[in-house]
Amino acid sequence: MKKHSFFYRNSLTIVLIVFFFACIAGQIFTGWNEHNEELKEYGAAPVHLSQYLLTGHFYQVTFENWESEFLQMAMYVILTIFLRQQGSSESKPLDEEEEVDREPDPTRKDAPWPVRKGGIYLAFYKHSLSLAFALLFLISFALHAYGSLKNFNEEQVLQAKPVASFSEYMGKTRFWFESFQNWQSEFVAVISIVVLSIFLRQHGSPESKPVDAPDSETGE
Repeated sequence: MKKHSFFYRNSLTIVLIVFFFACIAGQIFTGWNEHNEELKEYGAAPVHLSQYLLTGHFYQVTFENWESEFLQMAMYVILTIFLRQQGSSESKPLDEEEEVDREPDPTRKDAPWPVRKGGIYLAFYKHSLSLAFALLFLISFALHAYGSLKNFNEEQVLQAKPVASFSEYMGKTRFWFESFQNWQSEFVAVISIVVLSIFLRQHGSPESKPVDAPDSETGE
């Protein structure tokens, strides 16, 4: 077997992590400056970078985006089990079963340990991807709610207005507006890849059908 370097074997993850840290650093720096501009408008003292990372502003803007991303992935993983789109590379074939549909074989060489163990371990492992995304969504949703409430109350204090309790705040439209505007953007992104992959191609990408595949061909 041909040997590959560590980077080659993990290059997709490594590059995406680099992009992530570059973007989160840019978000923190620009968000910190934006937050201090808002404080200046209220006549309040600016905060240090370390203090900014504990503000509701940082929690809100970070986790409202993470929340929508994990919702998108959870829904996409689950919906593609049952639903089809003719001609899309993102859909399973209309009538044929795929390798992913077969029951796990515990005797297969190098099968993951939950497969070999069976029982409740296998039952959980069979759905672990969607469960993980659902859990990440719920955690991000909770942190978004916490950050949004904290940011709202910080603004209320600066304006010498009464702060809101969690139940009071969740009854307001602000938090839900923040969520829905992100959720809809995730679904339009998924719609785009599902539909565009019917007619368009990208040579070399596993997310595209082969360039010479007909538009009606479903699956990668």
